[in-house]
Amino acid sequence: MIRVIIAEDHLAVADGVLAYFKYHDTISIIGHAKNGEELVKLVEKNIPDVVLVDIRMPVMDGVEAAKLIKAKFDRIAIIAFSMFDQDEAVDFMLQAGATGYLLKNSPLTEMEKAILAVSEGNLYYDANLSLTAEDTVQETKGILTKRQIEILKLVGKGKTNQEIADALFIGKTTVETHRKNMIRKLGLHGPGELLRYALQRKYDF
Repeated sequence: MIRVIIAEDHLAVADGVLAYFKYHDTISIIGHAKNGEELVKLVEKNIPDVVLVDIRMPVMDGVEAAKLIKAKFDRIAIIAFSMFDQDEAVDFMLQAGATGYLLKNSPLTEMEKAILAVSEGNLYYDANLSLTAEDTVQETKGILTKRQIEILKLVGKGKTNQEIADALFIGKTTVETHRKNMIRKLGLHGPGELLRYALQRKYDF
């Protein structure tokens, strides 16, 4: 069972999430916080697998809460859950350690997919998000191998390791190794930054 804590100060939204997952086979909502400070305390007490956190909350916002959680419990996966689809909001949460980003207008089935994905160590971002490119494709092409660029393109499309493996007819462990090597080559600090890097570049090979 995937144990999840949500942080959402709008009760109607929180109630909808709780109702949806009440009888779920693999996902259990074990706690609900109304602000970032309350979330951190709940996480310390219950140590969930996944945290679903709103960005804008009273007392302590989602960015600060995510940073504190990742500093203490790096293995906990964090999904940002917000109305904000601006590049800056996404960037802040990815830098804070989130490996998923979900818009509040997405159906709850998407939330389910996001929780399952990040709990398996994959990245997940809402298909409606699109970050603008600031660097050239040539920069990346000079650093990464052809295979790594293929994988990076699929990372930018929100594909899981298994989906990438299936698409490229390679093993899942091979994909995981390539991703680790890309993080090292690009001087990044984890899967969240790799996702951000992929989203910032538009490929047309």
